Amino acid sequence: MYLLTETASPFALERWAAFFANFGQFAKGFFYTLGISIGALIVALLLGLIFGAMSSTHNKVLRGISRVYVEIFQNTPLLVQFVVVFYGISILTDGHVMIPISLTAILCVGVYTGAYISEIIRTGIEAVPKGQTEAALSQGFTYADTMRIIILPQAVRTILPPLTNQVVNLIKNTSTVAIISGADIMFTAKAWAYDTTNYVPAFAGAAFLYFIM
Repeated sequence: MYLLTETASPFALERWAAFFANFGQFAKGFFYTLGISIGALIVALLLGLIFGAMSSTHNKVLRGISRVYVEIFQNTPLLVQFVVVFYGISILTDGHVMIPISLTAILCVGVYTGAYISEIIRTGIEAVPKGQTEAALSQGFTYADTMRIIILPQAVRTILPPLTNQVVNLIKNTSTVAIISGADIMFTAKAWAYDTTNYVPAFAGAAFLYFIM
């Protein structure tokens, strides 16, 4: 156990010694965050592909549905979405439906990021000359086959750089799970710093863990 004097510098060695002595807590937060990130990324990629393809069709209804999805989730704060899903559903159902914290995080971060990925995919699809889509359809390909076999493989080069940025944003956005007491890196850092007053090691350590993820 490491005892700290009230006048100990925020950068004092004993503060860092206390951090490393309790690193197991941060490791648990790291793997919790990693699990949420992987789950949310799967959801985001699936939704991004579906709504990105829908927004590139000639069907006005499908384009409209995709646009509504994108506008709603891009223009509302992620924190609000967390509160609505975790607390709102429980209140509306009188506590009969209570979505677990980790599932709430995966759904909220995944759906939120999916709205951005769908726009990235739409842009990538539109970068491929329309003549290729028309030629494929005239040869008897379905729209789904045209996207899967011809268009998306060519769109990858356009999609990949901004998609990588969104994956990084997704990992950072998982920190919002702390608002519903999810035991991620940020929640762990805040709780440990509050208990020990070791704010610099706690948040510097959290920043490093986010960086290496």
